[in-house]
This record gives sequence, structure tokens and C-alpha cells, in this order.
Amino acid sequence: MQNINSKSLLEKYAPVNNICLMILAATAVTAMLVYAKVVLLPFMLAVFISMVSKTIANWLNKKFKLSKAISLAVILFLFIGFLFLSVLFISSSIESFIRSADIYSQKLTSALDWLIGTLQKMGVKADEALLMEYAREIPVMNMIQKMGSNIFSLFTNAFLVALFLVFMFMGRQQTSSPFIVSVERNISFYLIVKIAVSIMAAFCVWIVLSLLKTELASMFALLTFLLNFIPNIGPSIATVLPLPVLFLQYGFDWHLILALILVTAVHFIVGNVLETKWLGKSMDLNPLVVVGSLIFWALVWGIMGALLAVPLTVILKMILEKSENTKPLADFMSGTKKVK
Repeated sequence: MQNINSKSLLEKYAPVNNICLMILAATAVTAMLVYAKVVLLPFMLAVFISMVSKTIANWLNKKFKLSKAISLAVILFLFIGFLFLSVLFISSSIESFIRSADIYSQKLTSALDWLIGTLQKMGVKADEALLMEYAREIPVMNMIQKMGSNIFSLFTNAFLVALFLVFMFMGRQQTSSPFIVSVERNISFYLIVKIAVSIMAAFCVWIVLSLLKTELASMFALLTFLLNFIPNIGPSIATVLPLPVLFLQYGFDWHLILALILVTAVHFIVGNVLETKWLGKSMDLNPLVVVGSLIFWALVWGIMGALLAVPLTVILKMILEKSENTKPLADFMSGTKKVK
């Protein structure tokens, strides 16, 4: 009788036990992700690049009859070349901006004079000395240098990523697991489309800013490429980033307004028209889940975590779909079922 009661109690509280175990497991995994960030982040980057590389290599093999070894070597060479050119463009842009620091300081003072005069005409009292003091204390150059160093930090693990890629390419075997094939197909499709639209957005932004002779145009183009991987939030940030530099260069005139209009149009067309048309609902994620994943991965792995949030969340959803106990959670992540 006692055994029966114990068994019934276990069955009654089984869902609670499962939830507690999932919470403990999630906490342990999160702690491990934070602790092993230095190794896991380059490894995951290499995994995603490897997925894209395999898809492109298969296409080159079918289209141009190139062997997979040659195709992967070409892709690795292009990856390293992209990193080298990115660092070169960023360093030259920052050096050019720093050389013009005194000119921009004078323009900032002139802009403040114009702002104070405008406020006085509108009947608003402004403490000119206080505003000038605040302007002098704004660490514009430090912010620019910090922004450049943050971009450089994205490439500091490039050697480790390349090393992982070499070993993955050397040890790659044809997998027969339908689940792994499905993951690679979905993730590589998403990343290839995302890379394509990000390159288009970055190139268009670079053309706009270059025609307006904007300093740091190359760096803003690279930031556009990277930030475009962050859904919704990234393109908005990329749109406003060049505005302070344009304001320092030209003040509040048509250059700034035209840049804002054109860059906004670029992100709208690329993000809301082309990307939506090509991707459709392939990722099948609830918008709230996307926002939550951005916050989580940004807290765990910083800016790179936010860049990789969507593919990482898709992989998690596909793993949860494999078990009957966790499938309702996967359905909730895709927005097809509500968790009771």
C-alpha cells in the first residue's frame, strides 16, 4: 500500500520534478557558457562558418566541378582576406578621423554656438559657459577609439577561429544523421541569406556615406554588416551611428538629413523587403523568443552573442523538438502552441 502511494506521489509531482531539473540544467549550462566563453565563442563561430562553407563547397562542386578540398581552401582564404581587409579599413578610417580631431573640435564649438543662438531666439535661457564645459568634457575621440577597439576585439580570436576551421575541414566526414543534416541545411540557408543581405546593406551604406564624404565610412559599413545580424535592433543602431560624425563634419544641414533618409531607406528595403522575401518563415521563431534570445546571448557572450542569437536559438529549438517532454516548449518558441 505504501509503495502504491509513493508511486502515485511520484507520478503526481513528475512534471514539477522535470521543470526543476530543466531549470537546474539550464543554470549549469549558462554558467558553463559564461566560464568557457573564450573557447566556446570561437568554436561556435567556426561551426557556423563550417556549415556555410560546406553548402558553398557543394554548390561549387556541382557548378564548376571543383573538388571539396579546393573549394574549402578557397573559402578559408577568402575568410582570412576579409578579416585582413576589415582591420585595414578600420585602422585607416580611425587614423584619418584622429588627424582631423582639432577641426572637429572647432566644429563642435560652432554647432553649440548655433544651438545656443537658436534657443535664445526661441526664448529659452541657456547657460553658454555650462554647455561649453560639457562639450569640452565629451570624450569624442575616446568614444571613437573605443568603438574601433571593440571592432578589433571581434577579430582578436580570428586565428583561433581559423584554426578550428582547418581542423573541421580536415576531419569533415559525410554525416548520415538526418537531424544533423537538417540543422546544417536550415542554419546554412539562414546564414547565407543573412550574409548576402548584410553585404548589400553595408555596400549601399558605404556608397551613401562615401558620396557624402563622411569620415569613418568604411568602419560604419563594416558595423552595418555586423549589426545587420541582430534582428530589428541592429539595423536601427547602424542607422544612427554615422549621424554624430556627420554632425561634427557639416553641422545640422542637408548632409545629415540626406544621410539619415538614404540609410533608413537602405535598411528598410534590404531588411523588410529582400530579407523577408528570401527568408520567409524559415527560422520559425516567435518574435518574443527572438527578443528574449538576443537579451540572453548578449548577457552571456556580449555583442558576438547577440550576432549569433538567432541561429543558436534555432538549434536549441530543433533539439527540444526531438523529445516528447520538451516538444511543447519548442512549439512555444515557434509560436505554434501556448505553454499552459
